[in-house]
This record gives sequence, C-alpha cells and structure tokens, in this order.
Amino acid sequence: MPPNLTGYYRFVSQENMDNYLRALDINVVLRKLVCLLKPDKEIIHTGDHMVIRTITSLRDYVMDFDLGVQFEEDLGPVDGRKCQTTVSWEGDQLVCVQLGEKRNRGWRHWLEGDQLHLRMTAEDEVCVQVFQKVK
Repeated sequence: MPPNLTGYYRFVSQENMDNYLRALDINVVLRKLVCLLKPDKEIIHTGDHMVIRTITSLRDYVMDFDLGVQFEEDLGPVDGRKCQTTVSWEGDQLVCVQLGEKRNRGWRHWLEGDQLHLRMTAEDEVCVQVFQKVK
C-alpha cells in the first residue's frame, strides 16, 4: 500500500535547478529568481485524489488531480506550456509523467523518514529537492 503523503513540508535543499529550468527554456532572469526561492509543499492525499500546493513568496502552484487519470495540465505559470499529465504510484513513489513539447518531463515524490524528496526531469536534466515534514 502506498504511503499517505498528507502534510506540510518546508524546503531544505535543491540541486541543479538552473540547468533544469534551462532545459524548459526559462529565461535567465526568471531562472535566477526561481533558484533563490525556497518553496514549501502542502499535500492533501485522500484516497485516489490529491492536491499538491507548491508555495513561494512569488506565486503558488496547485495541482489538483485523481491518481491514474490523465488530464490537461496548464503549466503557464511555470513555462507557458500545456501538457497531458498522469500521476500514479510506482511502489512507494508518486510518479508524474508530463507529455508535451519537452522530452522526459515529469517528477517523482517519495518519503525517507520525515523528508519528502522530489526529483524533477526535463530533457536530460534532473533537479532534486528535499523538504522536511513539519505537520
């Protein structure tokens, strides 16, 4: 049975964000700004429905979805694109596949103790973020 990811998580660290954003064709000014942000995550996980809020001082981003059901995701706030997104479990990892203009785009979340890990991919770039559960 997959873990329940419900909780509020504070940013701890990230690696390779600039190269990941470059792979998404984000301009240099916005890349520098995003690399300075320390986002928090709030996850509400109820059965096969999830809401994942990424919270920053600049802008929040909300994903509201049913597991295993493909939907059109508007990534306008991120990079101006839309893609066909499916989120499902692979063992204990929550895996998102985003089909669209960019190859190999998606992410995966998993828990290690009280830490939430996020691995984001686009093209050949990988960015890893770590968050500490606070409630």
